[in-house]
Amino acid sequence: MVGRRTRWCAVLAAMPSALAPSMALAQQGLVQPGGGPLPSPSITSPTLPPALPRAEPDAQLTLSAILSGAATPLQDGLAWRIFDDRGEGARPAIVARSTEAEPHFTLPPGAYVATVTYGFASASKRIVLGGQAASDTLRVAAGALRLSGAVGDVKIPPDQVTFSVFVPVGTNSEGRLVRAGIHTGELLRLPEGTYHVVSTYGESNAIQRADLKVENGKVTEATLNHRAATVTLKLVAAPGSEAFAGTAFSVLTPGGDTIREAIGAFPQVTLAEGDYVLIARHDGQVYTREFKVESGLDRDIEVTTKADAPAAN
Repeated sequence: MVGRRTRWCAVLAAMPSALAPSMALAQQGLVQPGGGPLPSPSITSPTLPPALPRAEPDAQLTLSAILSGAATPLQDGLAWRIFDDRGEGARPAIVARSTEAEPHFTLPPGAYVATVTYGFASASKRIVLGGQAASDTLRVAAGALRLSGAVGDVKIPPDQVTFSVFVPVGTNSEGRLVRAGIHTGELLRLPEGTYHVVSTYGESNAIQRADLKVENGKVTEATLNHRAATVTLKLVAAPGSEAFAGTAFSVLTPGGDTIREAIGAFPQVTLAEGDYVLIARHDGQVYTREFKVESGLDRDIEVTTKADAPAAN
């Protein structure tokens, strides 16, 4: 028993000296505490994110417009719009506007659609901008109409005649209205083509029509000639006497269609050449007469309250 204890003591006494080299190596980081070698440490440089591309600066876009064919620069009457081109199917957004003859836009790089409107004519173009200034010219296919009215050789005063312009569609000459209420001498800018013009003299049935052609770079001037006259309506006790105030008048065709109604002592009505029936109502009484309108002959049309009074045409 004593001998066995002596041997174990000897083994335990020898253990610290056996483990010492391993512990020392472990402390130096060369081996693991269990005795195996440690993996070699690796030192790498930190990973940096890739460098971002340098953003291109905003650039200036300069635009101008000319008439197609004639190549005449357009200096007024322009309306410019710049749309952001977002690709097929996307709704474009307006990013800039101008009414200058030669506008300058400062825009970031990208794709755009430039449009210019000249009256009822327009043109558009897709433009791609980088970071550098750019310029472009749009060609507008347009001409113009300038209209007036006359009766014979006498010009109709501008405040008494208006015009409407239509685009024919199929067999319908008044298929699509371009604009109504056009005045004498007004310049109406239109795309090249044939248009149907309706001239209205006064406010009743004195109407003339014409088909007019508009050519690129040209102004088409036209005078529409009316066969009409302005008559002054009166209800009188006798020819040449004072007119009754507050009389209600109706002008009818011989077939009974009402052309114009008016109230007053002597209202004026412009009528196309032809035959008419005049009805006058005053104080519960009704008076009638027939009359004729001759082109260019402005005159008074009197209705008398006396049945035996003569009624001149």
